[in-house]
Amino acid sequence: MLIFALKPAHDGGIAVLRDNELLFSLEAEKDSFQRYSSLTPTTLLEAARRCDGLPDVIALGGWNKPDPGVGDIGSGYLGDKLLSESGTFFGKPVQFFSSSHERSHIMNALGMAPESDHPLQTVLVWEGAAGSYFLVDRRGRVVKTVPVMSQPGARYAFIFGLADPTFPDRAPEPRLGDSGKLMALAAYADPADADPEIVEVVDQIFKLDTLYPVPKAEFRDSPLYNVGVESPAAKAAAALVTRRIFDSFVRQAEQELPPGTPLRISGGCGLNCDWNGLWRKTSHFSSVFVPPCPNDSGSAIGTAIDALLATTGEYRINWSVYSGLPFDEDVVPDEHRWEARRYSAGEVARVLSARRVVAWVQGRWEIGPRALGNRSLLAEPFHRETKDRLNEIKQREDYRPIAPCCRVEDLGQLFDEDFEDPYMLYFRRVVSPDLGAVTHVDGTARVQTVSRRDNAALHELLSAFAAERGVGILCNTSLNFNGLGFINSMSDLVSYCEARGVDDMVVGDRWYVRRRSGPAR
Repeated sequence: MLIFALKPAHDGGIAVLRDNELLFSLEAEKDSFQRYSSLTPTTLLEAARRCDGLPDVIALGGWNKPDPGVGDIGSGYLGDKLLSESGTFFGKPVQFFSSSHERSHIMNALGMAPESDHPLQTVLVWEGAAGSYFLVDRRGRVVKTVPVMSQPGARYAFIFGLADPTFPDRAPEPRLGDSGKLMALAAYADPADADPEIVEVVDQIFKLDTLYPVPKAEFRDSPLYNVGVESPAAKAAAALVTRRIFDSFVRQAEQELPPGTPLRISGGCGLNCDWNGLWRKTSHFSSVFVPPCPNDSGSAIGTAIDALLATTGEYRINWSVYSGLPFDEDVVPDEHRWEARRYSAGEVARVLSARRVVAWVQGRWEIGPRALGNRSLLAEPFHRETKDRLNEIKQREDYRPIAPCCRVEDLGQLFDEDFEDPYMLYFRRVVSPDLGAVTHVDGTARVQTVSRRDNAALHELLSAFAAERGVGILCNTSLNFNGLGFINSMSDLVSYCEARGVDDMVVGDRWYVRRRSGPAR
């Protein structure tokens, strides 16, 4: 059975299952399209090219139409509504299926999670609009719903917009990228740093019925209004709202949910590494799983899994994080500007050790928003100036941290915990004083752990770097133009590297070195 699932609106995407196997997941923003892009004809055509026949099931994720009160797309945004009817698609009889956006998150977390022997699983869906627990039985049925907080992600992101003078007094919704920036700022303060006036503002934000549209104008008299996102007040508010939201969800779990169930996390708040680390430390749940695409980038997968459940009664799928498109070598780099060499892990490790930045492309792109070693910028991790240079290349704020990728063999030497995290979803404390480029202001780092099993090519390079410098760890940040999704064509890659001063490109087994009259940067 071939299931073809579509996610409408922002973070648009398509996921295709054959039986319970994820064939691919294509997000509209990838290949240098606008971040958070809606579904595009390009994405549809790319998906159609990779299917060897017409689908048996077409599954549409639910959503809201732009204007309130005019109805829903498919099964709508919230709730447990399912729609299914027979029809034809280009003359072939197919089943049309739709379930709510909220259910796409539930099923994404359940279907991608490891198998559990427990008769119940707890799914936490927390994102811009929804914030609830769902207790699910072995058959994938929701047996209990525990609402906790409406719009937790929107309340979190609002702190950034309130402090940012460039954010308007009236906007239809919080900016989609603000939550990640606030996560970085929260590390610069402690909740106790918030004075009574800031506490009062946070209290008011929690009492709001809705943040759609964003009511910034109502906070003109507050101490956070346009105060600047890097101000002490904004940082204290970021730390306070981080702790307050998490504590609200923990209290409700302890009061309403049976202890000892495995916790599966989905929704955009599942990208908050601070919260994920705190979940690992709570004793109420037996284990914690977060997929690499907990935000809306995984919604098409969730809808496909929901259709699989409705059709077959099964919901667990086989999947790889590297389920995007192969790299498009649409041009050959100009031989007058780029020298082509055969890739050597040892040679590239040596230029990385010499503090050059390498654009690194392997295989298919990774699903979800984080570069996991197939569409990455790599650099040495020891000097703080490397962090500054990478942020300059990426044209982003200097307070943003740079994450490392690290061989599993070296974790215990460099960090306080050596658990594996191949999807870069948790903070851990840095114990080595030598990692200036990847140690955030609070002494933590968001580490992608790399084993030979997870990513053989990156593990080989890290091993070669360890032979040079003693440890297998590198800076790893996403290979993309600012505001666009991962680069996925040679033409875009060459343009990027030439514009940003990156002199080394590794694409598969080819290494391209920029020809220069002077020394390479």
